Amino acid sequence: MKFSVLDLCPVPEGSTVADAMRNTADLGPYVEALGYHRYWMAEHHNMPGIASAATAVLLGHVASKTKTIRVGAGGIMLPNHAPLTIAEQFGTLASLYGDRIDLGLGRAPGGDHAVWQALRRGRTGEDNFPAEVAELMGYLDDADPMAPVQAHPGQGTHVPLWILGSSLYGAQLAAHFGLPYAFASHFAPDALEDASYIYRRDFKPSKALAAPKFMLAVNVIGADTDEEATYLRTSVQQAFARLRSGKPSKLPYPVEDIDAEIGIALRRGVDQALRISATGSPETVHRQLGELIAKYKPDELIITGQIHDQVARKRSFEIAAQAMADLAAG
Repeated sequence: MKFSVLDLCPVPEGSTVADAMRNTADLGPYVEALGYHRYWMAEHHNMPGIASAATAVLLGHVASKTKTIRVGAGGIMLPNHAPLTIAEQFGTLASLYGDRIDLGLGRAPGGDHAVWQALRRGRTGEDNFPAEVAELMGYLDDADPMAPVQAHPGQGTHVPLWILGSSLYGAQLAAHFGLPYAFASHFAPDALEDASYIYRRDFKPSKALAAPKFMLAVNVIGADTDEEATYLRTSVQQAFARLRSGKPSKLPYPVEDIDAEIGIALRRGVDQALRISATGSPETVHRQLGELIAKYKPDELIITGQIHDQVARKRSFEIAAQAMADLAAG
C-alpha cells in the first residue's frame, strides 16, 4: 500500500512563518528518502498556525527540493478560485516538474465566513462545484481547437485530479466523475464509513481511472515511547480546541496535563474528532495503523502529524514509514 504525507506547514509557537516554510523544505526530501509516495499541502486561510495559504507557490518550493516524490494539493478549495487560474498554476507546476504533480479539490472555503467573503467577492453563494470541476478538467485535458479559452500552461498536461471531502457529497461527486477520492478522516471522520461505501458502490470508470481509489487520512504521532507520543499529541489537541473555540493560534507547545489546559469535556470532543489516529511507540503505531487499514481497507494512506518540534516531527514520520513497510512485509 502506498503511503503519503499531508503537511499543513504548521507554525509552532515561538517560531515564524519563515521558520515553518524552512521546516517544510526540510521535510520534503526527508520523507522522500523514507519512501513516501506523495507530499500534499492544503489551502487554509486566516489561521496563524498554518502557512500553506498560497498552496501552489509552496508546492513549487517543495518540488524544487525533491526529485521523485509526487507533490500536490490536498487540496485546493476550488470555489475560491477561477478554474482557469488553478489550471494555469498547476499546469505551470507540471511543466516545471513533470509528471509528479497532483491536484486535489475541495469545496469548503478553507476558513470561516469572513474568509469566504474576502475570497469570493462578487460571486454568488450558489454551489457550482461540479461544473467548476468539469471546467477545470477541460483546461487540463487535450486542447479543444473550438474552445474560446485554453489554459496556457495547463492544456494537455493531464494533471491527475482528486476529489477531497468529509461528507457524502464529495463521495458521490468523485464516483460520478470517476476520480480518486480522499476522505478528511484526520479531523472529520463521522461520515467515513458511509462515504467510502457510497464512493466504491457508485464509482463510474472514466478515462482517468478504471476502478475506485480511496485514500484514508490518518493522524500519526509516533515517538520512542507511548508516554512521549501522548505528550507530543497535546499540541494538536490544544490547536484543535482553540480552533473550535474560535481562537485559532500557532501550534502550541506540548503540555503535561491536557485536561488541565483545555478541560475534560472539550478534550473528549477533540479526541472524538481526531480518532482516526495512531499515537505511541513504534510498536503501538504499527498495531494501530494495521487496525485502521484492516477496518477501512483504503487503497492509500495519507499521514499527517502536527508536532511542535521539527526533530520529533521527522522522527514520527520515520516511525510511520517503518510501520507501513513492516505491514507490507506481513
